[in-house]
Amino acid sequence: MSRKSRTPKKIQNLDALTVLHPHAAGLDIGASEIWACVPATADKDSVRRFSTFTPDLHALADWFGACGIDTVAMESTGVYWIPIFEILEARGLTVYLVNAWHLKHVPGRKSDILDCQWIQKLHSLGLLRASFRPDAEMCALRTLLRHRAALIQHRAPHILHMHKALLQMNLQLGLAVSDLTGDTGLAILRAIVAGERDPHKLAQLRHPRCEAPAADFVKALTGSWRTELLFTLQQALELFDCYTRQLATCDTELEHRFAATQPRWDAPAEIPPLPKVKARSHSKNAPAYDARAALFRLVGVDLCAIKGLDASLLQTILTETGTDMSKFPTDKNFCAWLGLAPHPEISGGKVLRNHTLQTHNRAGQAFRQAAACVIRANSAFGAYYRRKKVHLGPMQALVATAHKIARTVYHLLKTKQPYLDIGAEAYDQQQKDREIAYLKRKAAKLGFSLTAAA
Repeated sequence: MSRKSRTPKKIQNLDALTVLHPHAAGLDIGASEIWACVPATADKDSVRRFSTFTPDLHALADWFGACGIDTVAMESTGVYWIPIFEILEARGLTVYLVNAWHLKHVPGRKSDILDCQWIQKLHSLGLLRASFRPDAEMCALRTLLRHRAALIQHRAPHILHMHKALLQMNLQLGLAVSDLTGDTGLAILRAIVAGERDPHKLAQLRHPRCEAPAADFVKALTGSWRTELLFTLQQALELFDCYTRQLATCDTELEHRFAATQPRWDAPAEIPPLPKVKARSHSKNAPAYDARAALFRLVGVDLCAIKGLDASLLQTILTETGTDMSKFPTDKNFCAWLGLAPHPEISGGKVLRNHTLQTHNRAGQAFRQAAACVIRANSAFGAYYRRKKVHLGPMQALVATAHKIARTVYHLLKTKQPYLDIGAEAYDQQQKDREIAYLKRKAAKLGFSLTAAA
């Protein structure tokens, strides 16, 4: 029997689509001007241009109110959209922050109409989706945490500058200490900048717990004291100290912000203290405040109990994703937004390629870092990574483990249940029991019985 030929569907005209948002407006935002469009039935002059000054933004909001606009779509352009977004949201309008990629891949032709008219048309027809954005309190914390990450990033090159200046003077301090910015390293650097040149006196500044003997410090601190390199060393050290002070100030502001943020759960009058756990790292970039307790007070579950996640990663994740998991219907939607879910390309019922989409999602990157921390851990996630590595390879196994950790965080935030790690041995035993049960079902289906060897 011959296969029936399919009749190709005709391309539907945009004008024939149902209008879902009759009182929708569109904004095309630039650095110095904003083009706004409302429905032609709301105002005969449906397209207007506004400046980006604050009084003009309020005039734009007043015009939308006079036209009866209840929802606005705008294209994401740098950070120019933030002021008008906040003003319109404060007026009670539903604001859609639209991905520019969605505008370019909508069926139909824009022809020669303005961008704001095209955005308004697509939004009224319900063809645009709003980008996710946490609530105002989490956005404020997110801004501070992103600034804190930028301070750490800007401080790092100055450590390299100090290393370079020392090496050019043949001062091998980096071979005597594991961290140039530790207690011993900074004490010696400050003494050098202050004018000390005697290697024996500099070696006396070593911390008693240093593994390298004093004789190694004397040899490492014997070199040529060039004036120009000492000047660059002094400049680099001052810049390092400047960024360190700014980080301390930023941590103080973050601590106050976390304390002022209301809990996102039915918290009791007095929150019980968390059980003490062994510190997993001694990172100098860790928060100066008790971020673990602050996050527990915020969400009502100790997410630091999850192997691979520490307070630094968790505060980045929660400020990027928010604490309200109802924004994501399922854990699959959550992982897809993070860029951790597989994206298969299917043609003719055949999977041509299965990969994750490229994304710059900071929360997704944090989950990948958490997965990298459990590669050798004696935990369920570590055993999961090692099992997946055999089948998928290290890179795909890392993403799969990050995906599993993200699903765990999603369910803990929704259910508020404490996390309990069963361990690597129990996880391996579960997988073994599942394989045995599968083999027994397969053998029974084929008319055989499966028995264990003696």
